[in-house]
Formats: sequence, C-alpha cells, structure tokens
Amino acid sequence: MNIYTVIILTALLVEFAVETVSNLLNLRSLDPELPPEFRDVFDREAYRKSQEYTRVRTRFGIFSGAASLVAVLIFWFAGGFNRLDLLVRSWEWPPVLTGLAYIGLLLLFRETLRLPFQIWSTFVIEQRFGFNRTTPGIFALDRLKGILLAILLGGPFLGGILAFFMYQGEWAWLYIWLAVSVVSVLFQFIVPVWIMPLFNKFRPLEEGELRQSIMEYAESVRFPIKGVYVIDSSKRSTKSNAFFTGFGRNKRIALFDTLVEQHTVPEIVGIIAHEVGHYKRKHIIQGMIIGILHTGALLFLLSLFIGSGKLAEAFFMDRVSVYAGFVFFALLYAPVEFILSIFMEALSRRNEYQADQYAVQTTGRPGAMADALKKLARNNLSNLTPHPFHVLLHYSHPPLLERIRAIRKLEQASV
Repeated sequence: MNIYTVIILTALLVEFAVETVSNLLNLRSLDPELPPEFRDVFDREAYRKSQEYTRVRTRFGIFSGAASLVAVLIFWFAGGFNRLDLLVRSWEWPPVLTGLAYIGLLLLFRETLRLPFQIWSTFVIEQRFGFNRTTPGIFALDRLKGILLAILLGGPFLGGILAFFMYQGEWAWLYIWLAVSVVSVLFQFIVPVWIMPLFNKFRPLEEGELRQSIMEYAESVRFPIKGVYVIDSSKRSTKSNAFFTGFGRNKRIALFDTLVEQHTVPEIVGIIAHEVGHYKRKHIIQGMIIGILHTGALLFLLSLFIGSGKLAEAFFMDRVSVYAGFVFFALLYAPVEFILSIFMEALSRRNEYQADQYAVQTTGRPGAMADALKKLARNNLSNLTPHPFHVLLHYSHPPLLERIRAIRKLEQASV
C-alpha cells in the first residue's frame, strides 16, 4: 500500500465520518419549539412536517453516502479501474478516444449507481412531502437530455483537455486554463439562451402590477433588464426560487411560477432586489475570478500528478495514462476541495448578508423581505434550527433565522 493509497483512502473515510457527524449533530439540533419569529407563517403541523422532512432527507443522505463510498472502495480494490482500462485499450482506438471512452464509462457507471437513489428521492421522499410533480416521462427525458449534452458538449471539451495533456508538454495546463476561462465566460451567455430552454419553458411575464413593480425597481437602481420571464418549474416541484442570467444589458430575470403563485408583489420585488444586490456588490464577478483562479491552480496541480506512476500504482494499474491519471487526481484532490469548500461557503454566506442589506436599503421594505424568507422556509420545509457545524460545512446561505434577525436590525437602525 503506497502513500497515495493511504492518503486517498484516509481522506475518503475521514470525509465520510465528518459528514456523518455533521448530519447527526444536525438531527440533534432540531428544536421541537417553533422559533417565535416564524409563528405567523408556521402552524404546529407545518413545523412538524418541516422537521420530519429534515430527518428523512438527512438519513437518506447518510445511507446514500455510505452506499457510494462502499461502491468506490469495492470497485477500487477489486481492480475495476485496471480492468476497465484493459477493456478500452483492447478496442485499439486513438489515445484521445480511448481516454474519452474510459472516463465516459466511469461516469456512466457512477450515474447508473446513483439512479435508484435519484428515483427514491424524487418519487418517494419528495412525493411523500408534497413537492414532487415530476412524471416518470419528464424524469427519464431530463436524464436523456443530460447524457446527450454531456456527449455533445462535454465530450469534445474533455477530449481537447486530454489532447493538450498528451501532446503539448509541461505548459499544457496553462493553455487549457486559458481555454477553460474563455469557455466559462461564454457559457454565461450560452446556457440561459440555449441550454436552460431544453429543460424548462421560459415565457415573458405578462403585463400587470408585478411586471411594472419589477421594472420600476430595476430602473430606480439603474439595473438594465432585457426581460422578465416565468419558468414552468411547477411541472417538477412545488419548491420556488428566482435567479438572474446574462451580463451587461442582456441580463434577464427568471421567476419560478411557484414563486409568482405563493408570494405578494412586494415580497417578489424584495427577492429580486436581493439578486440585484449580488450584482451591485460585485459578487458575480468575484465568483468568476475565484473560479478562474481555482481552475488554474487545479490544472497546475493536475499537471504534476497526471503522469505519476505511483498514483497509478495505488489503483492497481498495469499502465500509466493521462486519462486514468485525470480520474485518480480527482480522488487525490478531493480532501483539498472539501477544505476549500468550507471557506467558499463562508464567503457565500457573507455575500448573502450583503445582498439582503442591499435589498432592504433599496426597497425600503424590510418587512416584505423578511416575510418572503419566512414563506420560502415554510413552502420549502426548510430546517429552521440547523447545527452550526452543519452550517459551516454545507450552507451557502446563512440560516433563515439569522438572516431575518439581521434584517430586523437594519430595520431598527433605519428608524
């Protein structure tokens, strides 16, 4: 057992243990007493249901995580990585196509293992709590579209990365970084126009009080909007959300139809103001810059390990290859990514507070913003009392109670 075997195996086991402890602490933190701040939107039954939803989803997450870990370990120590390599090499395809076949089959194997859990999550858990509206046909079509997009878009992109590492020498990582950076920016324009409509219908928000209020608010903060759209998200779930897409004068607002149905006009304007706050506070640009720098560091490290014989040996490989090294580095880098994610989640939570502050200051309606958050909590059966350790690891948004308290403080300060 070489050093890479020890590092990766230890990291997998430690990460699973930390995640399990986090989940168990989160379950223990469920408070049977409803926080006073939510008593105007939660009744006893709704609060009980939200806690039961947390319990069911958490236990399911522990079980599915354990199953995933066991599957990886069995495949690894049974020599599955080498057996698959021998299979794709026997086809005698060009090196890049061989690499694509190897990685593609691994991804297909992973998704096949995940499928029963996705089915249970959607048609049992989400159905039990009244969220699911996905039909078997939509479920199957979504996954088929995802596979086709992965083949048509991801295949050539991954093939280019493999080709650069195979043929461009020690500076391959730099060329790839530049290319990935350009593509990631282009995708900000391509995804909302070409990809998202493959999964949901976007219809322009009809004229009326809501559209007028949104446009008036956007104009008041000098935020140009090309269009306001409603997404037919209710065909999959009753959960609600809103988001922005695009840059410059091509920015678009997308509202889930469930959000339009469940919230008042001032509440929706408050939610949109929060999203505008992310743009105004430069969070979007910040995220892109961090993402580009992270990708560069990741690719540089990948270039150091992708041809490592010791790393290949840890997975019982007969031969060293770029494409297999690509997969093995992902497992080696996982603990670093786990640690980095903690800092990124903390940064995200800080940004959410800033966006809330911007929304309150520009709309002048802190009550509407707080009411919107409380309704979202009720409609999505959010956990109102998460454990701090679980928040540290997983929450990109502050707990709802903390956000509302911060909004109340802003309201008091403005009086």
